[in-house]
Amino acid sequence: FSCREQPIFSTRAHVFQIDPATKRNWIPASKHALTVSYFYDATRNVYRIISVGGTKAIINSTITPNMTFTKTSQKFGQWADSRANTVYGLGFASEQHLSQFAEKFQEVKEAARLAREKSQDKTELTNPALNITSHQVLPSPIISSNGPGEDKLFRSQSADVEITTEKERLKKMLSEGSVSEVQWEAEFFSLQDNNNKLVAALHEANANVDQWKKQLAAYQEETETLRQRVAELESQGGHDSSSENNKEELSQTLEELELLIKAKDEEIQMLKSQKCGRWEAEGEREETLQKLQELEACNAELERRLHLAEQTLAETLAEREKIQNEVTKVAEIMDVKIFELSEIRQGLAKLVES
Repeated sequence: FSCREQPIFSTRAHVFQIDPATKRNWIPASKHALTVSYFYDATRNVYRIISVGGTKAIINSTITPNMTFTKTSQKFGQWADSRANTVYGLGFASEQHLSQFAEKFQEVKEAARLAREKSQDKTELTNPALNITSHQVLPSPIISSNGPGEDKLFRSQSADVEITTEKERLKKMLSEGSVSEVQWEAEFFSLQDNNNKLVAALHEANANVDQWKKQLAAYQEETETLRQRVAELESQGGHDSSSENNKEELSQTLEELELLIKAKDEEIQMLKSQKCGRWEAEGEREETLQKLQELEACNAELERRLHLAEQTLAETLAEREKIQNEVTKVAEIMDVKIFELSEIRQGLAKLVES
């Protein structure tokens, strides 16, 4: 397009063209959405829709008053260009973008109609031949094949037949297009974008799951260490008859730890089996995070119980040592008493002999 043309409206859309072979299927003009713009040439008083992909003009459509933009779905619209011998289709990201483009199409179409009428009036005023023959033959309206400023064609009866035939052919072309196919084609690229985002999210979730698995393994190892320490404490306090209650509590705690470890192992297996669910990656991530938080809380509770068990065992050992010291003192007192009793018996024996 020339530098004398100025853009008056731009939007983003996926561009399609009708398949020239079947006249039914849509062929995507690009893999991604393109900028589609309305341009106005003030010199020639011409409006065009232009879209460029790379160095190639994907759309170069001059708007004429007989064109019609049709909404075939909430996000897809199309129009026929008889000069380019094709039908263009645009897939938008939202219904609002489609409505804006359709409103601008109607405005530009009306402006093109007014420009054509002014051009025709100007041509009639500057062409005396039309005035001379106006009382003899009804003049036919003048249409421009390529816009104002170029060669004009007089409409005859045969031209009317050709235009009518062309309109019928374009209507048939539009009616043959499958509405469902248009809708699916229009949504195809947006689904591709969503799929790329989901794949990226899945990769991130998988990386997070691997990290959480390592944390679970570390927590499991720490729990095993705690269990061994509880077993050692139990063996140390197993010979004291006064610590039977503590032993039962420690055994119960050990059983709870074993059940907890078994439950966490089952959760790890469940997380591994759920890893294949590609579309449930986000939910799995949240669920795994919640389970990790629960496991951390469980480990904190186990550490608290272990601390209480260690404290109870220390108190039991201290009490046992205290009892042993008291027994030792009593034994020493008994030895002294026995020695004194022995001396008294010897003194009595001497008195009896004397």
